[in-house]
Amino acid sequence: MLLFITKLYSPGVPLILGTLSIIVLVHLLFTRIFSSFKRDAHNKTFRTVVDAASLLSNPDSVLKREGVKDSIEGYETLFAGARESLGATSTSDSIQHRAKEYQTLVNSFYDLVTDFYEWGWGQSFHFAPRKKGETFDESIIRAEHYLALRANIQQESKVLDVGCGVGGPMISIHHLTGADITGVTLNQYQVRVANQYCTQRGIDDKTRVFQGDFQKLSDQFEAETFDCAYAIEATCHSPDRRVCFKGINHCLKKGGLFACYDWVVLPERGFDSNNPDHLRIKEGIEVGNGLPTLATTEEIVSALEDSGFDVIDVFDANKSVHSDHEIPWYYTLYGSFTLKGFRMTRLGRMCTHALITTLEFLRIAPKGSVRVSSLLNATALDLVEGGRKEIFTPSLFFVARKK
Repeated sequence: MLLFITKLYSPGVPLILGTLSIIVLVHLLFTRIFSSFKRDAHNKTFRTVVDAASLLSNPDSVLKREGVKDSIEGYETLFAGARESLGATSTSDSIQHRAKEYQTLVNSFYDLVTDFYEWGWGQSFHFAPRKKGETFDESIIRAEHYLALRANIQQESKVLDVGCGVGGPMISIHHLTGADITGVTLNQYQVRVANQYCTQRGIDDKTRVFQGDFQKLSDQFEAETFDCAYAIEATCHSPDRRVCFKGINHCLKKGGLFACYDWVVLPERGFDSNNPDHLRIKEGIEVGNGLPTLATTEEIVSALEDSGFDVIDVFDANKSVHSDHEIPWYYTLYGSFTLKGFRMTRLGRMCTHALITTLEFLRIAPKGSVRVSSLLNATALDLVEGGRKEIFTPSLFFVARKK
């Protein structure tokens, strides 16, 4: 017994015991955090600092904890040279490589960023034009409702949501119209989350989400299945919009409407691919958002017409972005210092990044989480700069009718 006590108080033993105690406490905290994680369709799922520990690692995750690092490394290889060598990701070889590997590109991107989007943005992963006096959430809902009205979505309509994310817009549009809506997303994690939200809202008999590739819609649905279709900031991920739009055309009944918000660069407002500053911003937006390459308005209209659509209307919903009567669409990324909106601001993202860094150091967050956070922080700056210069918009709106 005396020998045991002597060993217990030997130099170094307290350090070992202290280290073991910390490990046990971290393990208990880790277990408590994940056992308490719950999705909430009625509010933000990721609302507190404790919830942040479940980013990229929760019961619904498709990626295993040890897979996050491999996934971000694989994603980064698709943008080799990004932010290091101007023009490296704009070569035809680089763009074609991402187009060829678009399923890996999009899937890896949304495996990594879906939780971060919900943490900062909510369940609707898109921007919106915003009037002065209007809250961020109000502007998001208004944009969704405007699209639903322009697509002529009625209570009896059967509707296709192309690239539906975790179902935020789908739920909003169903609440407005009562329509039957089917969502398609390539990402299995988003399928799991979206269907949970539909069930929690009590509308899973009218809304549902399937895993599917919007480049292969004709393989997934019979011809003329839907009355109308919409996409919100999703088809920018398409490696070939003609293929995507032809698939949507296949799914629609004759005369059916397709309404969409899409991401584009704006030569008509001054974007110049030969301007190094403009090219830097464009490439930054692409690498931080999983895009093969950004298109122009002219290219989108051409793709629609070649896919069997008559284009009824097309315009930049942010055309008055710097009007005295509007709040710029990008303002939320840097200027909304409210309790609710803080985490979306630049300072808020810095705080989130510091939190993720700490959680990864403590091995609560998976290894690689910090790199994902860094990727999103960098692209937020590119989005703001592109919006300020008016050379980019996330809200090119169009309505097209199947011939």
